[in-house]
Amino acid sequence: MEQTRIEFLEESLRSDPNSTFVRYALALEFVKAGRGEEAWRHFEHLLTHHPDYSAAYYQAGKLLVRSGRHEDARRVLAKGIEVTAKQGNLHARSELEGALEELRSHEH
Repeated sequence: MEQTRIEFLEESLRSDPNSTFVRYALALEFVKAGRGEEAWRHFEHLLTHHPDYSAAYYQAGKLLVRSGRHEDARRVLAKGIEVTAKQGNLHARSELEGALEELRSHEH
């Protein structure tokens, strides 16, 4: 039987639990599969244990918005803006600022 992407990534993560890329890819696969709680666990792990992994902030923030967790999303996106600003990552910072502004505009 052919392995699913999720199974492959879970196996890869077991082999290398510190792989930020594999954990991020697994979170994205869970999002695509509509398994938001499982995706959030992986995003939360990245944000807690690898706070400089800037890619996680945008996707985690978007997941929180879709889950109706707007205050959490605002915190994650703001922290991502702070992290990407320190890194000089203007593109990622701009995306995060856009997501935060979009969240604010939908709340008013």
